[in-house]
Amino acid sequence: MTTMDYATYIAGLPRVLAGAGTLFRDADGRILLVEPNYREAWTLPGGTIESDAGESPRQAARRETAEEIGLDIEPGPLLVVDWTRGEQRPPLVSYVYDGGVLDAAQLAAIRLQEEELLSWRLVSCDEAEALLDDQMTLRIRAALDALADGRGPAELEDGRPPRSADGTPG
Repeated sequence: MTTMDYATYIAGLPRVLAGAGTLFRDADGRILLVEPNYREAWTLPGGTIESDAGESPRQAARRETAEEIGLDIEPGPLLVVDWTRGEQRPPLVSYVYDGGVLDAAQLAAIRLQEEELLSWRLVSCDEAEALLDDQMTLRIRAALDALADGRGPAELEDGRPPRSADGTPG
C-alpha cells in the first residue's frame, strides 16, 4: 500500500470523540463538580483529548484540570471507561481518573477558567444526581464503586456495564 493509499484509508475510517475527566473528593467524601457555560448539566473537571497533538487520556485529564480549575495534579488510577453512542454526534469514549482527596489548601487554590465555567461546588452523591445528566451520574456512580471495591476500572457502554451475548451483564 502506498503512502497516499494509506492516508486515504485512514481518512475514511469512522470518527470517535474522546474525553477525559477527573473525580476529586474532599475529606467528607463530597464530589467536586463544575458548571459549564455551554450546556445545562454540571460535570467533572475535564474535556476533549487532543489526540491530534499526541495527547493521551491521562495527559488530557491533567491538562484539562489545570486549565479548568487551576490545579495541576497527576491523575491517579483510571476508574471508568465509558463508550457512549451519539445521536447528534459521533460516539464518545470517556475516561474518568481518580483525582484523590483535596485538602483545604488545594480547595482554596481553585481558580475557574472563566471562558468555559460559571462555578464549582462540592456536593454529596445525592446532590450530584440533581445537577448531572444521566450519563455522568452513571459514570460517577461506577467510578465511586471502582474506588470502593478496588477492582480496577469499570467498563461501561452508555453508562452501564456491557452485556454479554446471552444478555447478562459482562
